[in-house]
Amino acid sequence: MAASGALPGLFFCFSAMLLLIFVSVSSPTWNTISFLNANQYAFGVFGYTGSKVQVGYYFPLPGDINTGILHSLTFVLILYPIAAGLSGLAFLFGVCGAGYHRAGTVFMTLLAGLATLCTLVAWIISMSLFGTVRDRLRSEGINANWGNANWLALGALVALLLGSCTAACGIFGHYRDRRSRR
Repeated sequence: MAASGALPGLFFCFSAMLLLIFVSVSSPTWNTISFLNANQYAFGVFGYTGSKVQVGYYFPLPGDINTGILHSLTFVLILYPIAAGLSGLAFLFGVCGAGYHRAGTVFMTLLAGLATLCTLVAWIISMSLFGTVRDRLRSEGINANWGNANWLALGALVALLLGSCTAACGIFGHYRDRRSRR
């Protein structure tokens, strides 16, 4: 093993990638993972229960929730799959860094930082979006509750933050030259 200092960052990037994949395949693809549950609907990244898979959607419930701003904010949820891809790339570079060369760990750090930024923006916007929709639905007398995707995304955000920090520390780990081991 070339650099054991890269392993914690590798673990956190892999964990974040899995969590972000779960968030990305939320409703309508996987109805048990959603950001908001209201009546019979579960809302996810690419739509809601019973809708086709699409980027950006209108809410199928009554009330003042289909404004242009809320509709536009549903487009920003595409940052979750982008962050999943970036954390997956960070994981792959981390494997190269842990096994072969310090440059892999450097790229893992940069990609994990970028994935952290994407996840942070997506999480803040999704909490604001679905919090506003939840409050407006509750004022209409419709039962609306938080889904589990919010907390999965928060876990991914924390894992990416830890992953980027530990990957940055892993850059300074011990890297042996293969020729010196002979």
